[in-house]
Amino acid sequence: MFNAQTMKQVRRVHLYIGMFFTPAILLFSLSGALQTFRLQEEKGYGGTTPAWIVWMASVHKDSSLPRDRGAERPKKRPMAESPRQGAAARPAKPASSRLPMQIFVALLSIGLIVSALLGAIIAINSKTTRRASVIMLVAGTIVPLALMVI
Repeated sequence: MFNAQTMKQVRRVHLYIGMFFTPAILLFSLSGALQTFRLQEEKGYGGTTPAWIVWMASVHKDSSLPRDRGAERPKKRPMAESPRQGAAARPAKPASSRLPMQIFVALLSIGLIVSALLGAIIAINSKTTRRASVIMLVAGTIVPLALMVI
């Protein structure tokens, strides 16, 4: 498929992108998994949500650290006035101050896409892993689609 020099460059780019974004990928993967079960919400956790889950959810959803939920907590507004869940618990951070983190997350998404594609190219380009790689790519596409239909 590709010559040895091209594959060496692909592996190097894949390594750098993967290693740079690995900490953020782990953070967002774990926080996303917790949010799948709504563990960042008191009703999802079944009691007072641990601070580390609240912190991760805030970084994941709001691109910011959670505000102090201490004594200066604002009064809760009725649900009809609240634009998003949790908005009554902390004031919204101005969009301009979230922009750098939002840009990083967008770059993370691009980096994850590029790294995944490069990884697939590396796996498919190797004769020893080609068959298993294609099978896993097909399975990785079919299984989630089937689970959503069930």
